[in-house]
Amino acid sequence: MKSKTGIKSCKSDHEIQVDKEILEIYNNCPIPRDQLLENLGLFLNAKNFSRIMFMHHIYKQIIDVHGVIMDFGTRWGNNLALFSIFRGIYEPFNRHRKLIGFDTFSGFPSVDKKDGDSDLMQKGNVACTENYQEYLNKVMELQEMQNPISHIKKYEICKGNATKEIYNYLDKYPETIIALAYFDFDLYEPTKECLKAIKPRLIKGSILGFDELNDHDSPGETIALMEVFGLNNIELKRLQITSRASYFEIL
Repeated sequence: MKSKTGIKSCKSDHEIQVDKEILEIYNNCPIPRDQLLENLGLFLNAKNFSRIMFMHHIYKQIIDVHGVIMDFGTRWGNNLALFSIFRGIYEPFNRHRKLIGFDTFSGFPSVDKKDGDSDLMQKGNVACTENYQEYLNKVMELQEMQNPISHIKKYEICKGNATKEIYNYLDKYPETIIALAYFDFDLYEPTKECLKAIKPRLIKGSILGFDELNDHDSPGETIALMEVFGLNNIELKRLQITSRASYFEIL
């Protein structure tokens, strides 16, 4: 790890070099700036697009399910932005489909012994750049402005330790029902505490998604799920197009 804003990569040297070249041609793209956003497919690879497809898949599972969407471990906000896009496509007038993101934006607040000894498991790792929450808030604001009923704010970014912020949020909004929750904390403690907090707010048809289950580098996420729900009590699914992300439905 050269920087705590980085993440562990399984890419080969060749893949890393190709990524650098793609980034270079993106930075020097001759397409007029006002047409660049319409042509982002030029720079997507199969891995990145398959993740978009996975998020699209789990979103479609909850279109007929009432409730909000919670993103645990928001970081740069890619999931939040995708969920905002899907809401704009499928249910632009659903003002109750609120998006809530939780993150410290300063990296891991602590690491438990159940999180293993991977290089990833260091206090402060996967931090965001300074004042990133403000940038993400502007992105989400612009996302909403492109869709109907934009005068109603339908997202919230909760900065801080999620083990406390989740209870603060639920105390503030006691009516909360959760249709979809996605976990990308990588860590045992916040995953377990937030699973415990939201469990009474789930209904039949709610979807729980995870980024690091069965991952040797982040064992705490699986342990947390096992302790709160029990692995034998869920039907864990994945898509063949993604190697890591998984989900299950509350039955």
